[in-house]
Amino acid sequence: MTYRIEKDTLGNVKVPINKYWGAQTERSRNNFKIGPEASMPIEIIYAFAFLKKASAHVNFELGLLSKKKKDIISSVCDEIIKEKLDDQFPLVIWQTGSGTHTNMNVNEVISNRAHVLMDGKLGDSRVSYIHPNDDVNMSQSSNDTFSTAMHIASYKKLVEKTIPSIKKLKEVLEEKSKLFQNIIKIGRTHLMDAIPITLGQEFSGYVSQIDHGLNALKKSLDHLSELAIGGTAVGTGLNAPIGYDIKITEYICKYTGFPFKVAKNKFAAIASHDAIVESHNALKQIAVSLIKISNDIRFLSSGPRSGIGEIYIPENEPGSSIMPGKVNPTQCESIMMVCTQIMGNDMAISIAGSSGNFELNVSKPLIAYNFLQSSQLIADSCNSFSSHCVMGIKPNYRRIKEFLDKSLMLVTVLNNCIGYEKSAEIAKFAYKNNTTLKEEAIRLGYLTVDEFEKFVNPSKMV
Repeated sequence: MTYRIEKDTLGNVKVPINKYWGAQTERSRNNFKIGPEASMPIEIIYAFAFLKKASAHVNFELGLLSKKKKDIISSVCDEIIKEKLDDQFPLVIWQTGSGTHTNMNVNEVISNRAHVLMDGKLGDSRVSYIHPNDDVNMSQSSNDTFSTAMHIASYKKLVEKTIPSIKKLKEVLEEKSKLFQNIIKIGRTHLMDAIPITLGQEFSGYVSQIDHGLNALKKSLDHLSELAIGGTAVGTGLNAPIGYDIKITEYICKYTGFPFKVAKNKFAAIASHDAIVESHNALKQIAVSLIKISNDIRFLSSGPRSGIGEIYIPENEPGSSIMPGKVNPTQCESIMMVCTQIMGNDMAISIAGSSGNFELNVSKPLIAYNFLQSSQLIADSCNSFSSHCVMGIKPNYRRIKEFLDKSLMLVTVLNNCIGYEKSAEIAKFAYKNNTTLKEEAIRLGYLTVDEFEKFVNPSKMV
């Protein structure tokens, strides 16, 4: 490896000769060799590029930056957004809690890449066309820029990936609910037999769960759309010109296509991340629902001969390396693990969200990483669950009828005819004698054949 010498306020640093980052990035790379995973999400980097481009345009309009510098900074930002410089952002999330190292990583890459595009040479300290702090970071602080990048990346991920995937799953469940609306089966409470329900009604419960979670997630977008940019270090806006916050937010909206707005209170936007806590709580709510739904589906499809087996799910892969012919509910298991991870991420975000001291939250990279991971995981998992499981669900009519016909809880409908105690007596004798409710009701003299058949009709119980 050959190196060049880069310089910051602490002195000289050796940087790989072919990399655009500078001294501060290299210091972080060497000082935080923590874990093989958890690199800063690339979505954060792209969000920074939107922000830095917008800032260059606003600083030019306000007479603080030359047109030449504005244009070259914008060009490099476009390269970042187009994924041409992905390998220039090597830092992990286990760094400074403000995300300063990543802000400077972006500043240095833009500065050095601009230097090269203007026919400069990396490592030539005699001339610097674009300064990472004075030009790229003009009117900004790491504290407001990283907070802003978190919101841009999170909002974009939810709207483009997460919400459409959850909506797709809801629609597939809704289709099944309508398709199954007339299939009467036995309900279950406490894992025990209960009164009848239709398979469509059962699935309608799943639809409602997802719908409520989706609504909660959409409602959280309003808070998430608030940007801290313009607050600089502590929220006061020191070193940012008047009107900068409004103008840069307008440019960010233009570049991203999303309705961002200036944070109502920049002190809160920098010192806390309640908007992300709120939004991730909706993701957790959906994860909780999905675990319940996937558990129901795997139990309803269990068997094929010694379980419940009321529905069939797609046979996607062989289920065992030793038991021939075994097929397992792998999509259900996969989404359960994903949702468990999301619930763990929610706890981490909750703790991290409370880790602000005075004017700054100092767990920003962790919050960003966990939120974006949850958003992507739930999007991918909902797509997979929809396509490879729910779409292929079919009822096992024979099994459904078998359970319904021999259920003792059909006796519940007789409460209003002969009373609770006599109804219970019929059920207990039927279970004890391994007979039917009809046989015992007649034997005990509580009902005639015609009366029993009139009252005990599952189609009228749903």
